[in-house]
Amino acid sequence: MKNASASPCSLEQVAHQLGLSRHEFEPYGDLKAKLRVPEGLPPARGKLVLVTGMTPTRSGAGKTVTSIGLGQAFGRLGLRHCVCLREPSLGPVLGIKGGGTGGGRASLVPMEDINLHFTGDLHAVTSANNLIAACTDNHAHFDSEVGVNRDAITWPRVLDLCDRQLRHVELGLGGERDGFPHRGRFDITAASEVMAVLALAKDRADLRARLGRMVVAHDRDGRWVTVDQLGVLGALEVLLKEAMRPNLVQTTAGTPVLVHMGPFANIAHGCSSVVATRFALAHADYVFTEAGFGADLGAEKFVHLKCRQAGLAPAAAVLVMTGSALRKHGGAGKGSLGVPDPAAVARGMENVRVHVENLGKLGIPCVATLNRFPADSDAEVAMVRRRCDEFGIPFAVSDVFARGPNGGVGLARLVKQLADAQTPALKPLYELNAPLPAKIDSIARQLYRADGVDYTPEATRALARLEAQGLGELSICMAKTPFSLSDNPRLRGAPTGFRIQVRDAVIRAGAGFVVVLTGSTVSMPGLPRHSAAERIHLDPAGNVAGLT
Repeated sequence: MKNASASPCSLEQVAHQLGLSRHEFEPYGDLKAKLRVPEGLPPARGKLVLVTGMTPTRSGAGKTVTSIGLGQAFGRLGLRHCVCLREPSLGPVLGIKGGGTGGGRASLVPMEDINLHFTGDLHAVTSANNLIAACTDNHAHFDSEVGVNRDAITWPRVLDLCDRQLRHVELGLGGERDGFPHRGRFDITAASEVMAVLALAKDRADLRARLGRMVVAHDRDGRWVTVDQLGVLGALEVLLKEAMRPNLVQTTAGTPVLVHMGPFANIAHGCSSVVATRFALAHADYVFTEAGFGADLGAEKFVHLKCRQAGLAPAAAVLVMTGSALRKHGGAGKGSLGVPDPAAVARGMENVRVHVENLGKLGIPCVATLNRFPADSDAEVAMVRRRCDEFGIPFAVSDVFARGPNGGVGLARLVKQLADAQTPALKPLYELNAPLPAKIDSIARQLYRADGVDYTPEATRALARLEAQGLGELSICMAKTPFSLSDNPRLRGAPTGFRIQVRDAVIRAGAGFVVVLTGSTVSMPGLPRHSAAERIHLDPAGNVAGLT
């Protein structure tokens, strides 16, 4: 394998590590390619490893860096592997989060391309989503036989940028020739149900069926109107034809990575695509993939939404911690999160304990790792190690940001040992035939440690309607703050004595789940006072600068 200081491998070299020949991928330039995926994939040969995390700070936990570093370390050990990651959304890249390609010596290549327009997948999702919006409005405008109720259109438009001004809008204000007035909204592209459907579809036939089931409005009799009734499924398949194919890139150590799809982790399942994961499992012995936010959101949805629908089961999980997150959940103030504090770290490990227990409830054994930063003291590392021993889980420091594959070999050996010893067996928290409120209650009580769930009248009516219309057997997608195990971002650590407040429930029939809204979850982020876009520019040589 090439090291981080070497020039990138050729696409042929990267593909060869997965046993792929030249005709099995289509280059998009020199450093990225689209895979040619057969409709019937070979059986899975590999072990699936989930990279998840403790409850993070707003700076994240380093799951992507850890996933990339693990892949590099497995490559250093001579093991056939592949990393499967989500595609970064342009909105957060230009907003508050920055890039989504790792960092330091555990990064993806080509970083700028992946973070910006890449191979056009998110643009295809945007176009497909907005075609559905335009056609729904058009049926209402011409009062077609579909019978779309102009006052009950639920399908949003999307844009791959952060723009809070578009969360609630009035459309069609120019007069009769310009349409009809009605309220609408814009979501960010990653929040589109089209994105979720693409990420969950097993093949093209499954994609078409899922697209057709998506709900766009109510008709004049109060029944749901679906995309299938709009008559544009063929056009949607054409728009999404290339986006269905996973993208092949590499790490800075020249090891293979599939980057494909990027559904939001709060109102969707926050995982890369089923197609990419199944392809990787058919061509590698170990496959690493991440799920968004902490294990209470990411791992739970990974199990109940992605794995359950796709027939997947991870052999092990890696639970990522950071010193700043441990200090925060141990009571340190905002200005002290970068200051060593072993006592706060010890208290913050209670948050980790809950996540470890939760992974066990889901049937996933785990290894814990500290994504180490320069501010993390030896005393803090020793404290983390002691608490992990008390929890009965293996622990290793991850220093892949600074050292690349060499900083992850110890962690890689622990992960391999754990994964090799397991026969994967998921333990979903609820049966699909249980009532929707019972499923919600199960997640809230078992994973969040809530005392129960309270519903607004709107949420009660929405859930009752779903049950009455035969959709009670869908899975649950909880939308809550990622910054607490509760639905209150101010409750740190391992809170108890709280109840979850559900304000609404939204159908996602194509994706196969019901989004349960708590707190103030939004599907169109806003920009911070000073966005990442203010730092990005071309240097005198024409290279992208300021993109991190």
